[in-house]
Amino acid sequence: MIQEGLLWFDDSPTRPVADKIGNAVARYQQKYGHSPDVCYVNPGQVSERELSVGSVKVLPAQTILPHHFWLGVTLAGKKGKHNGRRGQVL
Repeated sequence: MIQEGLLWFDDSPTRPVADKIGNAVARYQQKYGHSPDVCYVNPGQVSERELSVGSVKVLPAQTILPHHFWLGVTLAGKKGKHNGRRGQVL
């Protein structure tokens, strides 16, 4: 679960996905003053089940539309381990 996030759109057919995520991370840092730790992408945009771009973990998610990138800070990354209940952190 993401605590705060930024939805980024980039449908450039020539720019690699890693560059698109890098641009989104730069905007996130500019807006929030710190780096995200996760980026959710449409499964069709990544060939691997799990990968990273710098320190950002990139994960496929069926709910993300193609060419969209949802970046944020996970509850676990920010405060502690998330227990799966809304708003509660262990």
